[in-house]
Amino acid sequence: MSATWTLPGLQLRDVTLSVPLDHADPTGAQLEVFARVIAEDGGEDRPYLVYLQGGPGSEAPRPLSPGSTPWLPRALREHRVVMLDQRGTGRSTPVGPDTALPEGAIPGAATLADATAAQQAHYLSHFRADAIVADAEALREQLGVRAWSLLGQSFGGFTTLRYLSAAAGSVEKALFTGGLPTVGPDMDDVYATTWQGMIGRSERYWARFPGDRDRFRRLADAAEAGRLRLPDGQRVGVERLRRLGHLLGASQGAERLHYLLDLDPASPAFAHDLGAALPFGGRNPLYAVIHESCWADGTATRWAADRMMPAEVREDPTLLGGEHIHRDLFAEDPELEMWAEAADLLAEHDWPQLYDQDALRSCAVPGAAAVYYDDAYVPREYSMATAALLPGLRPWVTSEYEHNGLRAGGDAVLDHLLDLATGRRAA
Repeated sequence: MSATWTLPGLQLRDVTLSVPLDHADPTGAQLEVFARVIAEDGGEDRPYLVYLQGGPGSEAPRPLSPGSTPWLPRALREHRVVMLDQRGTGRSTPVGPDTALPEGAIPGAATLADATAAQQAHYLSHFRADAIVADAEALREQLGVRAWSLLGQSFGGFTTLRYLSAAAGSVEKALFTGGLPTVGPDMDDVYATTWQGMIGRSERYWARFPGDRDRFRRLADAAEAGRLRLPDGQRVGVERLRRLGHLLGASQGAERLHYLLDLDPASPAFAHDLGAALPFGGRNPLYAVIHESCWADGTATRWAADRMMPAEVREDPTLLGGEHIHRDLFAEDPELEMWAEAADLLAEHDWPQLYDQDALRSCAVPGAAAVYYDDAYVPREYSMATAALLPGLRPWVTSEYEHNGLRAGGDAVLDHLLDLATGRRAA
């Protein structure tokens, strides 16, 4: 199905197609996948650039104008941009407790809430980067495109690397922003590294705003006693509160955290703003349920972030966490509670390999990667080791931006990457 419409200065085409839940069983249950193709006026015949969203579990951006998505005007100068709603998100068949399941997906269950934990886990095991790439390939064929370019932000970069492992012949150029993952079964080391990085970020934050540490300790004491609540009555425990540290991984995140802690903790403003600032909630359940599996390249996760948490962090609640999933989060958030058993099963699941090192070493696709020097979520040293596998990739290591550099940098990050990938700029 396809529909066209316009925004000021933009031409948009909405495309929906059916894909197998399990690409290894093309005759089985079918999902819908949605994508929006965006072109500026007069640019309807330009080559395609597919934007692969970070997360996992979030839909692609919804532009209101050419400039409402900061990097989009630069992309549209040379491309049509495909905003893909990855399976489970947006207008693609979503994942939710009460969302109707595709016909035949789980026998005897109309929704995931009706299914057993084992059935839920099996269903959710089909929502990783390998399946997203297969969906994108089906979309490419539907559009009649021989090859297109990729722009992967964070988890979207993981998906881009899978694309180069599995279908490099379909890729003209590959751009990564904060999203070059480790290749191989090293996810424990990655989480150990990110915990150390968050310890450093925490200490730098408290040094900048020393009065905030006492405020946060008092909040942690209230959380430990069960007194820290959101407006709907949800309890916020210590581990959930600690995840406010994810703000420190983005530009102006420290300021956002300071302004939150500056509020009276008994005020409605604080309770509402705390709820809005916490990561991992019910709107995008995939973000919590399959987050760790994104790193699993031929291994089980076994709650890696929790296992690798340093003792000093466990003992000091003011040492904050980032994108570190903790088993207790599923007990504290009523919207995530229904996924707890499935998440336990997925943590023990032996995930297949996502990346083929031989394919990556022989990949001639030109590309460029923004590697953020002190990235809170995707450590630089692992990104650079992966970059060394790709002969056509030109890495750009920069301390100018945080993990959200693509959004925070306006057109600068994408402009730099396009110039590197096309040879207009020296490495």
